[in-house]
Amino acid sequence: MTTAESASEPSQAGKFDLAALLAERGAERYELHNRYLNPQLPRMLHTIGFDKVYERAEGAHFWDAEGNDHLDMLAGFGVMGLGRHHPVVRKALHDVLDLSLADLTRFDCQPLPGLLAERLLVHSPHLDRVFFGNSGTEAVEGALKFARYATGRPRVLYCDHAFHGLTTGALSVNGESGFRDGFAPLLPDTAVPLGDLDALERELRRGDVAALIVEPIQGKGVHEAPPGYLRAAQDLLHRHKALLIADEVQTGLGRTGDFYAYQHEEGVEPDLVCVAKALSGGYVPVGATLGKDWIFRKVFSSMDRVLVHSASFGANAQAMAAGLAVLSVMEDEQIVAHVRGVGDLLRTRLAALTDRYELLADVRGRGLMIGIEFGRPRSLKLRSRWAMLQAARKGLFAQMVVVPLLQRHRILTQVSGDHLEVIKLIPPLIVDEGDVDRFVAAFTAVMDDAHEGGLIWDFGRTLVKQAVANR
Repeated sequence: MTTAESASEPSQAGKFDLAALLAERGAERYELHNRYLNPQLPRMLHTIGFDKVYERAEGAHFWDAEGNDHLDMLAGFGVMGLGRHHPVVRKALHDVLDLSLADLTRFDCQPLPGLLAERLLVHSPHLDRVFFGNSGTEAVEGALKFARYATGRPRVLYCDHAFHGLTTGALSVNGESGFRDGFAPLLPDTAVPLGDLDALERELRRGDVAALIVEPIQGKGVHEAPPGYLRAAQDLLHRHKALLIADEVQTGLGRTGDFYAYQHEEGVEPDLVCVAKALSGGYVPVGATLGKDWIFRKVFSSMDRVLVHSASFGANAQAMAAGLAVLSVMEDEQIVAHVRGVGDLLRTRLAALTDRYELLADVRGRGLMIGIEFGRPRSLKLRSRWAMLQAARKGLFAQMVVVPLLQRHRILTQVSGDHLEVIKLIPPLIVDEGDVDRFVAAFTAVMDDAHEGGLIWDFGRTLVKQAVANR
């Protein structure tokens, strides 16, 4: 090698080495987060014993620093629909990087966004167009804007206990006060009870409603819209020239045993649909707002309005490639049918335990979105312990179950929302019967311990002290 050649090559010391950086600094993860990010997260994780060090992951499992296998029943709050590091999605991302595409020029039309929109719309035959953003909350923000502009009306209705995201517009249609407190003023939107058609019609009669946004199955508490509600709500909305927005950010892409959860009810055809999470393949954030042609044409009505709604990283090549790979896997591996079968198996086996355990009040949901609710026991001894927890803070018993599932049985779950005695199971859509066996066996062991007055109650007393101290 000549002197000129050696001088033109970067030195080894100047090259960025991600693996070396993680090997050198990875052990500082909790300290770094405490110092530079949200300091309450590491504090919370230390308190409940979730401060694990996970080294690698594949499918529905990940492994800690000691090489122990953990079963994931949370899927990153639904993001890991195909599990972690699905080989087809990985290959698609390697391929798109290797192609060195002229991405995000903003003044051309790349093929990948059109191809992904085409594939998405195959599963949404009554919809016509797609806007790509970067997250579920962006998909919701887009739907809110489009509905307001298309109808010329200011107000959007949402359901009590709904969750649609945490940016300001999405927060305005969030049904949980704990998320809204301290962030006013929000948009002038109005809550109605899920399933209450009379309340919906009362608001519609005022003539200023642009849309109702609804989760077909609410993530907080796993509450499903009553049978017939979505179709009846749709008819009411259209009669009053308002729109139906289906938030399928968590329920979409097979989660409930249908491609979209609203498809469980015949005749429901939302005007706008929001998707995200699982479309990413667990790699590249992506959100999509799907809608009817007339809505998009009204929003983007002239060349002057071509950029009236946009996102800097929307429709980037990596996200589009991930989304295309996800849809290909879902079709090739028949993910929706698999979810329906394994979800029915898991829910049926858990529901059979409600007669066995007095602390177990209900098991509900569809597909692989399942809520396990706990309630006041009958026996005096358990009732007194339950009352102690409830007096300190509602939701502590569910947390008492979550912790031993992780610490003793290496299964990651979490409560369905603040102040709720509900655990939500949203595992990767690829879990199998062996994973079902493992979860049911672990859950049974934890419930046996709770009903026998075992160690779980010692941890409960710790949670009570923590709750009282935080008041």
